[in-house]
Amino acid sequence: MVDADRGSLFLVEGTSAGKKTLVSKFFDVHAGTPLLPSGSTEDSNEVQVPWGKGIIGYVAEHGETVNIPDAYQDRRFNDEIDKLTGYKTKSLLCMPIRNSDGEIIGVAQAINKTPGGAPFSDDDEKVMQMYLPFCGIAISNAQLFAASRKEYDRSRALLEVVNDLFEEQTDLEKIVKKIMHRAQTLLKCERCSVLLLEDIESPVVKFTKSFELLSPKCSADTDNSFKDSVEKSSYSDWLINNSIAELVASTGLPVNISDAYQDPRFDAEADQISGFHIRSVLCVPIWNSTHQIIGVAQVLNRLDGKSFDDADQRLFEAFVIFCGLGINNTIMYDQVKKSWAKQSVALDVLSYHATCSKAEVDKFKAANIPLVSELGIDDIHFDDFSLDVDAMITAALRMFMELGMVQKFKIDYETLCRWLLTVRKNYRMVLYHNWRHAFNVCQLMFAMLTTAGFQEILTEIEILALIVGCLCHDLDHRGTNNAFQAKSGSALAQLYGTSATLEHHHFNHAVMILQSEGHNIFANLSSKDYSDLMQLLKQSILATDLTLYFERRTEFFELVSKGGYDWNIKNHREVFRSMLMTACDLGAVTKPWEISRQATELVTSEFFEQGDRERSELKLTPSAIFDRNRKHELPRLQLEWIDSICMPLYECLVKLNVKLKPMLDSVAVNRAQFAFPGRLSGTDRKPAVGLCWYLERHGALNRSVHSAPLHFNCCCKNLTTD
Repeated sequence: MVDADRGSLFLVEGTSAGKKTLVSKFFDVHAGTPLLPSGSTEDSNEVQVPWGKGIIGYVAEHGETVNIPDAYQDRRFNDEIDKLTGYKTKSLLCMPIRNSDGEIIGVAQAINKTPGGAPFSDDDEKVMQMYLPFCGIAISNAQLFAASRKEYDRSRALLEVVNDLFEEQTDLEKIVKKIMHRAQTLLKCERCSVLLLEDIESPVVKFTKSFELLSPKCSADTDNSFKDSVEKSSYSDWLINNSIAELVASTGLPVNISDAYQDPRFDAEADQISGFHIRSVLCVPIWNSTHQIIGVAQVLNRLDGKSFDDADQRLFEAFVIFCGLGINNTIMYDQVKKSWAKQSVALDVLSYHATCSKAEVDKFKAANIPLVSELGIDDIHFDDFSLDVDAMITAALRMFMELGMVQKFKIDYETLCRWLLTVRKNYRMVLYHNWRHAFNVCQLMFAMLTTAGFQEILTEIEILALIVGCLCHDLDHRGTNNAFQAKSGSALAQLYGTSATLEHHHFNHAVMILQSEGHNIFANLSSKDYSDLMQLLKQSILATDLTLYFERRTEFFELVSKGGYDWNIKNHREVFRSMLMTACDLGAVTKPWEISRQATELVTSEFFEQGDRERSELKLTPSAIFDRNRKHELPRLQLEWIDSICMPLYECLVKLNVKLKPMLDSVAVNRAQFAFPGRLSGTDRKPAVGLCWYLERHGALNRSVHSAPLHFNCCCKNLTTD
């Protein structure tokens, strides 16, 4: 259009003046040049012109048209290209190309007017001025399309990264290998490294692992195999002690170095060690999901020889976000695996040390089991201290047989012996909440079931759950209550929370024993019966939490008092079973005075030990019932305990079934012993105590009588049993 012999097009690259450059996309175009370039930019010998240098740089910087009749007479002209090509430049017309916003995006240059080498005219300038805006539109559209395509490719690549990372979360080396392969693909670099911190909580930056991958062009290994940290190599040592990586890890800021040897942070020793020449470096931090730095990722030397630009840095930072999640998840998975292994070892040790021996099992398997009448276990007033530890095992076996559990559920007898012995072994040697207490709770449940005829009301599955629940309801009790677990922040409280902490632990411990080899007494149940039984067992054990008792007893009391109890309603049955568990757990208060007193002393001693620990370990003043310094208050506290917790429950059970009245009578007798300590004895005791309880319950006695026990004793001494 302007009759030029040759022409060139330079496009602006870079975003800021300090980083802008002009790169030839079509250079030295002439009559014999094909319309399309012969190869990619990487393959062609592109010409780069610094911003503001030469005529092209001047036009780009100032946005002015330059029309020179003789280039060699202009000081801005650089003849280096003429020397290289052997071509003689004379006249020259150079104009900026702008986009729709008026920004200069390129420079067009026409060289040597033909024919005759005359200068370019004003008309040539006008033609160029009219033509180049259309070029600017076309170039802008092409650049927008290229940018859009590039973003699409990068977004797809990031999605592939996500897919890669979350396909493999079990092996750290495999996931880092994928990360580095992807980094090389995305950023087209020669070398990639990942360094992981030894301790993310430590203020001192110290890398514990390094991983490195070379591109095929730079590696002697044609299969591009993954090279891990190679702990013994000197290069690996340098990589771990890389000052740039340490800077990024400590500050959390990326580092992008275009010329490594011009940057004081770069240690040239790395090249000497590895024989690899580092030109450009891009290093970014790797963050986990809680925004903690867990390492750094580093890429070296773009394959095209250029430095990493802002777009590369943004892409790499986005890429590393997903890498951080993948690495963090893999590390967490590894920690979980180790925790599982520790737990597995602990369970294995526990299974060995906390289970009974074969000799013990054989002993009870071959033993003759006394009858119920010989053991006296059907008596509500059974002596809790009458059997030794082995006799309690035989008595428990008798209860299972007497209730028909062994036959009905096809319980293997040897397994039952082993299970009972292991349950006994898993009770700690605490003062009260030990194996004897568990057996006594079970015995009272057995006596209530058989005495009151509850066998006719409850299903066989419910009965089995209650009996097993009684034996397991305090497994591994530590002699301290739920409140102590919460106040001390114990491992149990952290594991189960502060609601029914111990009860959840007792149930889980019971499940653990059942799952131990040779201990599953429910092995022959159908899958439905097994599922139902485990649910009932959990309900039974959790029911021994007094907090749950207080939540449900009002419903129970109202149903009984209004005569609305319906055994066909699932919830009514569940509430009833819960009340039975509580009644048995508190059953010591229903036993004859000497037995009840002995149990009370054991409970009190255990409470005092907890109070001592609260004072010494937690630096707290224990409440009265746990404070041995306030033992003089125990009678009052026992009265409150019986009146608020025990008496209402047993009164309600008697309303439901009058056969349980002996339990309530014993509670009344024991209550009076605390109300009038040491004053009632001999043959006068029962009627006098009964009268005391009756009168006080009906408001006829006040505290003035309590303060004159001798006078009261005198009034009652002639009472007879009838």
